[in-house]
Amino acid sequence: MTQVGFVGLGTMGSGVVRRLLDAGHDVTGWNRTRAKAEPLLAAGMAWADSPRAVAEASDIVFTMVTNTQALHAVTGGDDGILAGLADGKVYVDMSTVSPAASRALAEEVAARGARMLDAPVSGSVITLEKGKLSIMVGGDADVVQRVAPVLRAIGPVVTHVGGNGQAVLMKIAVNLNLAVQMLGFSEGVLLAEKGGIERKTAVDVMLRSVIASPMVEYRGPFVLEQPDEAWFDCSMMQKDLQLALELARSEAVPMPTTAATNEMLTAARGMGLGHHDFAVMFQALARMAGADADVRGGSDA
Repeated sequence: MTQVGFVGLGTMGSGVVRRLLDAGHDVTGWNRTRAKAEPLLAAGMAWADSPRAVAEASDIVFTMVTNTQALHAVTGGDDGILAGLADGKVYVDMSTVSPAASRALAEEVAARGARMLDAPVSGSVITLEKGKLSIMVGGDADVVQRVAPVLRAIGPVVTHVGGNGQAVLMKIAVNLNLAVQMLGFSEGVLLAEKGGIERKTAVDVMLRSVIASPMVEYRGPFVLEQPDEAWFDCSMMQKDLQLALELARSEAVPMPTTAATNEMLTAARGMGLGHHDFAVMFQALARMAGADADVRGGSDA
């Protein structure tokens, strides 16, 4: 099996590594906080002392980090991934970052004789656990073909969308819809509740209606009970919306609903709710409407 490296062992990154291990791949990993890696080490993952060491030990090295700044931190410098790349290696970034930064990094990777793909995912922790994650891939077709068997161990749907940076662009286009849909769902539930319909009843009806997209089906219930650990918190989602708005300005694409949703996330963060899953926009909206904002699982929500 392919020697795989993985840098960035957060909630999603750890789930990806588990799928790679279950598929029989040897995985070497690194994370800024080693404690988060302990369950994976117990499951068979090997530890490396730096991102560079991960790249040196791997045929294909993955990253999944929070933002463009974090990506530069794990790829640059003497201990970074770039320093550990060589001819024949492939570097796959699964982060949601600036497309321009991703393309620039691909040029640096090529200068070292390696090849790069951007391969962000669409889905949640639950989607990943069920093996239903979809992956968008940007880069040269021959590299995509080479890496596809490993990617399919992570999720069954692998779509080549274009050259370097194009998959990140596609991911940003997808993610803005998550937040916009969640805000619209929250508005509908709150309107029904203030009109005298129980919140749970409103949620049940909407989840059985034509608006029940896959995202609404798994995240809509968060207006009743927040998860113990945020799947995707407000700050992370707002980072993606701001990337979308920056791209929209450069391409002259009006984005009124994305802009409004971005402001609601700012309001949620201003209320001290930023560390919760972005579905906490419901609580922020409820507070603004003078309604009951209590949701189980969010002690400060």
